[in-house]
Amino acid sequence: MNTRSAWLPLTGQTREDTRLTALGALTPTSPASTRSGVLPGSYDGRFRISGFWLAGNKGAMTAVVSSGRAVVQGAESRGAYPVTVVDEPTLTFADGDATNDRVDLVVLRVYDDAYDGSGRTEAAVEIVRGAPGSPATPPTAQGLALPLFQVKVPAGASAGHGGINWDTALTDLRTPTVSLGGILPATAGDTVAGAYPGQFRDLDGTLQRWDGTDWTAYPKGVGGIAPAGVTTGGYAGQYRDAPNGVLQRWNGSAWTSAVTTSAFTSSLDAGTTTSTAYTPTLSGTAVTSLNLNFTAPPTGAVLLHFGARMWTTGSTTAGAYMVPKITQGSTVYFNPNDEYAAMYGGPVAGSVSTMWRLYGLTPGATYTMTALYRSTDAAVTCGFDNLFMRVDPAN
Repeated sequence: MNTRSAWLPLTGQTREDTRLTALGALTPTSPASTRSGVLPGSYDGRFRISGFWLAGNKGAMTAVVSSGRAVVQGAESRGAYPVTVVDEPTLTFADGDATNDRVDLVVLRVYDDAYDGSGRTEAAVEIVRGAPGSPATPPTAQGLALPLFQVKVPAGASAGHGGINWDTALTDLRTPTVSLGGILPATAGDTVAGAYPGQFRDLDGTLQRWDGTDWTAYPKGVGGIAPAGVTTGGYAGQYRDAPNGVLQRWNGSAWTSAVTTSAFTSSLDAGTTTSTAYTPTLSGTAVTSLNLNFTAPPTGAVLLHFGARMWTTGSTTAGAYMVPKITQGSTVYFNPNDEYAAMYGGPVAGSVSTMWRLYGLTPGATYTMTALYRSTDAAVTCGFDNLFMRVDPAN
């Protein structure tokens, strides 16, 4: 019979019919199969999964398995086996090897004689013993089995010799499964693809949606700020919280900073000039040219701050001038002009600075600010020290 139904035939409903038509706690992995796993839930709501927890509170080599519900999927023709444990079975681990550690596997195994010839038709929580080794390698689950835990059994461990350290011996392998349409509680190690576009999961506190090819953060699709870790934006103008805490904007091909920050540079190396034409070069300093690159903000306007400690050697009438030159690549955007300069005159050094607004820049373009200097008298040496330049985004 190609079509199965449950609770429809007057007689003859089989165990397979019941399994194949179960539409309850099933996270689909195909049109006719489901994801094997443990149903989530805990007594106080603090944990993702409490079912089938392995607690070493029965003895040095003995543990108890807590109650829980699970689904174990066989081949599509066999269907999914729902399993419930309520009597908290006890497991006793074999003594450790004399010289090497061992890793055992605790599984929830389904025996179905109609398929496996085991002579059994039941489910059981059991231990699959590993082989001692250095390092020890976990065994492979046999038959139709859902892995629950790996347990490290130290060399020489026994009830009278230390036993198993239950605080460090366990590796949790339980995976969750939920009802159709439910939000799957997943962890970072869960790499299983979604089954249909529109499926949701909670990955360590981040709600994600399967879009047909990838799990994407849910805010990405509704205009919200996507969390750190989202590698591709959904549309130009999408925002995300970058891993370093900086808000970023997707421009269609890359994430860029959504906020234009200040740019700053400085030099404490003093230099002098007697040039009456603006020059970027000072004598007596290792700084050949003081330059500052900055990115134009969306407004296309910036505030330019610059200044220095200046003096005019032996003169009270000459003036020392400092002003920036703005270029974009090889194109000069702003030439130096005395009207915008920071200026000082006198043989005793004084600290001066100024600020003015530059506008009409191309948003997102990179510009270079270069400090230029001059003396008003070729016979007077002008000094410059503690130089600085800063660019702030402006309206």
